[in-house]
Order: sequence, then structure tokens, then C-alpha cells
Amino acid sequence: MPEKKGKQHETTDSILFQNIIQKLKSLSSPEAVVGMSKFGINPNNTYGISIPKLRQMAKEVGKNHELALELWGSNIHEARILASFVDEPEKVTRDQLEKWVKDFDSWDVCDQVCNLFEQTPCAYSKAVEWVGRKEEFVRRAAFALMAGLAVHDKKACDEKFEQFFPLIEQAVTDDRNFVRKAVNWALRNIGKRSRALNEKAIKVAREIQKNDSRTAKWIASDALRELSSRKIQERPKLRSTS
Repeated sequence: MPEKKGKQHETTDSILFQNIIQKLKSLSSPEAVVGMSKFGINPNNTYGISIPKLRQMAKEVGKNHELALELWGSNIHEARILASFVDEPEKVTRDQLEKWVKDFDSWDVCDQVCNLFEQTPCAYSKAVEWVGRKEEFVRRAAFALMAGLAVHDKKACDEKFEQFFPLIEQAVTDDRNFVRKAVNWALRNIGKRSRALNEKAIKVAREIQKNDSRTAKWIASDALRELSSRKIQERPKLRSTS
């Protein structure tokens, strides 16, 4: 009996997968794909469906780990983003993280999927590990994780983010567009988390600014502009003595 139930469940998931793929195809917009490509999004296997529409689909489908794996395997841009919305973080393994991160071929897929990855127990260790990788989107994933964790992991102590400062400094000369923007993003988000981290992030940015690299100077200047701004300095959590 359990075997029959398993087969029935597998068939149900397969039908659901096929229905989702058909819906994605019906929503495709070649014009939107052209527009997305202008913002650096890979147009290959892309249907041009907006994130709000994908989020609505995810809400209708609900959480489903097996479906997420099947959607990822489709190699369709939007299906992979949808996979990250419907997956169950507690079921995501280290092997899955490694498999998926190697498939990243666009910054939006990277960033959306990292919202899932940051909910896994190995998020911090992977952020550290992936900084040392050469692939552009794997390295971006490292800093996207740092940026996301700085915003969403409310209970983490400052020390968990201080470990990222040397890694940020290590990557500031990487002039690949999608890496340098993520490095900057991580530095700014960490620096907005608390008064202590703000002061340390500003100090790190000033050190980075001394680097001869144009990329490093851009990362530092942009971060300093925001972290030193009145808007950020007047935030309640920065006014406190945390």
C-alpha cells in the first residue's frame, strides 16, 4: 500500500509540474525578455515573467520540496526562481546548495535563490566558502548571502557579521560587475545593522578607499555615502549603544 501511495504522490507532483510549465509558457513575453536583458538578466531560457507573478504562483502552489527540485531541473529561468519560492528550507541539503549554485547564470536567479539559501543551517559557512570560488555568480552568491543575512537574521550577534569584513576587503578588486555590486551590497547592509557594525563598516570602507583599484574605490565611496548619511545615522538602532 505505501508503494502505491508513493507512486500516486509522484504522479500528482509530475502533473503539477507539467501544469506549472504550461502556465509559465502561457505567460511568456518576448518583449519583456528584451527589457530584462538590458538590465543584465540572461535571456536564455527566459520567458519574461515578473517576480510578483511568480510569487503569486508560489502562493497558490504552496511549499513542495520535490516540486522545487523538478522545477530547477527544467533549466527555465522563471521555473528556477519559482523553485526557490516553493522549496522547503529545512529539506535543502548541502549537496543541493552546491548543485544549484553551480547552475547560476543570472544575477536575479542568484539573488532570489539566496533568499532560500540564507534560511539553511549552512548559510554562514557557505558565504565564507564561496568567496574563494572563481565563478562570477558563485562569488556573487557569497556576498548576496551576507547581505541577506544582515537584514533577515535578526537574532544573530554582531560577531557573526564581523567575520565578513576581511572577506569583503579580499574581494574589492574583483571588477566583474555582478561581483563588485554584491560586495558593495554586503558592506552596506552589514553597516546598517547596528551602531557597532556601522562604525566598523565605515572604517573598513575608508581602508578600502586607499586601494589603487577603481573598483575598490567605487565600492568604498558608494558604501560611505550611504553609511555616513543622515538618514542611516538617525535610524533608531544606530542611535542606540548596541
